[in-house]
Amino acid sequence: MQATEFLEITGADFFVGVPDSQLRALCDALMERYGNHAPHVIAANEGTAAGIAAGHYLATGRSPLVYLQNSGEGNIVNALASLLHEKAYAIPLIFVIGWRGEPGVKDEPQHAHQGEVTLLLLDLMQVEYFVLSPETTGDEVRAAMEGFRPLLEQGRSVAFVVRKDALVHDRKVAYENGYVLRREEAVRTILEAAGERDVFVSTTGKASRELFELREARGEGHERDFLTIGSMGHSSSVALGIALSETKRRIWCLDGDGAFLMHMGAAAVIAAAKPQNFRHVVLNNEAHESVGGMPTAASSIDFPALARALGYAGAHRAKSREELAAALAGMEGETGPCFLEVCCAIGSRADLGRPTLPPKANKLELMRFLRS
Repeated sequence: MQATEFLEITGADFFVGVPDSQLRALCDALMERYGNHAPHVIAANEGTAAGIAAGHYLATGRSPLVYLQNSGEGNIVNALASLLHEKAYAIPLIFVIGWRGEPGVKDEPQHAHQGEVTLLLLDLMQVEYFVLSPETTGDEVRAAMEGFRPLLEQGRSVAFVVRKDALVHDRKVAYENGYVLRREEAVRTILEAAGERDVFVSTTGKASRELFELREARGEGHERDFLTIGSMGHSSSVALGIALSETKRRIWCLDGDGAFLMHMGAAAVIAAAKPQNFRHVVLNNEAHESVGGMPTAASSIDFPALARALGYAGAHRAKSREELAAALAGMEGETGPCFLEVCCAIGSRADLGRPTLPPKANKLELMRFLRS
């Protein structure tokens, strides 16, 4: 069904969430209608989205719509079990959840288990749900919404779980920024500056895909890389754990702006831990590119100033290949943790593939390398 029709049926007048490729039609409809401005807010993570939505309910008495990928269910568990639950404040929200990794539907490995437990988690959290399929009609959604209304009045949250292609929108919104440096070129430049003993931890999404293909093009193996599939926002913490144990190697974290913002508290922990071998690179294209390109809040942040305020030993910014090469050369003589923001254009090669190395094999190769 059309995403605009679905939005009208829900009756919501405030919308907040974290973009998802399964919900691309819904996201495009919201961006086309409101942009990233109230009554539409793109949140840093799903728990934050639930908090913003709760605040809207407290101010208006009306249930807003919160959209997320099912991977974000973990980030809303705390809010669902305490802030929102009828045994606490009884704040009713309307969740719209993209069902990645649905059993029987081909998807990436990081979505497999999450897809299996998506409905089970909602059952456990006592959230009534309705599953939208490509065949679902507007009348069926209206009937589901009518069934939800008594629950919302009781202070209970409800959910629409959206299967692949269940929502459509006639126009895809095109996203861009003013930067010219391509992310893949930035990753290539960083690889050229790294040493043979250096280890890379890359964030979920296209940065990891590009790192994998660059290694292939260079005729190298993948034993020096941990490609963090899923678990958005946690690659810097993984990298910190390695850095604190492998003090004689440089550890590079290739982060994204959306991932960095999702769990930004990790940066404060990195700075406080003071790992001298840590290199934190944020590839900032101001967008959730891997799920469609919707904007993050990164355009309003001075990342190097933030890093210095947190306590990183050095902080740099680069907007071109030449500036990046100069920043990397300057970091050679610095004691970490060092921070580097690389301002990148939105977009990737049309033929960009996905890693062919299974996650467990990636893990084992890296562990063997670290012990060598």
